[in-house]
Amino acid sequence: MAHEPDILLVEDNPTDAELTERALKKGGFGDRVTIVRDGAEALDYLFAKGTFAHRVVENRPKVVFLDLKLPKVDGIEVLRRVREDERLRSVPVVVLTSSQEGRC
Repeated sequence: MAHEPDILLVEDNPTDAELTERALKKGGFGDRVTIVRDGAEALDYLFAKGTFAHRVVENRPKVVFLDLKLPKVDGIEVLRRVREDERLRSVPVVVLTSSQEGRC
């Protein structure tokens, strides 16, 4: 059986993805990360569809880092689909988001 990464990082911003990946590497998790760039790709990965059809869907990531503001399918929809699926609902999801709004 092929090694399945422990962490799925769903992030469309290359800089944010790089910073997160660097922090995970520093923590010893760098070789256990898969990065996808939008919500549709995240769903394909999690449900073993499209370019990820070779995956065994039961081999779940141990944690998902999920950006909310994603192209194609937003993070809220990805989270909803994960929580609706019996195989995935127990996977911890860490929600990431950023804001360009100034502080008061």
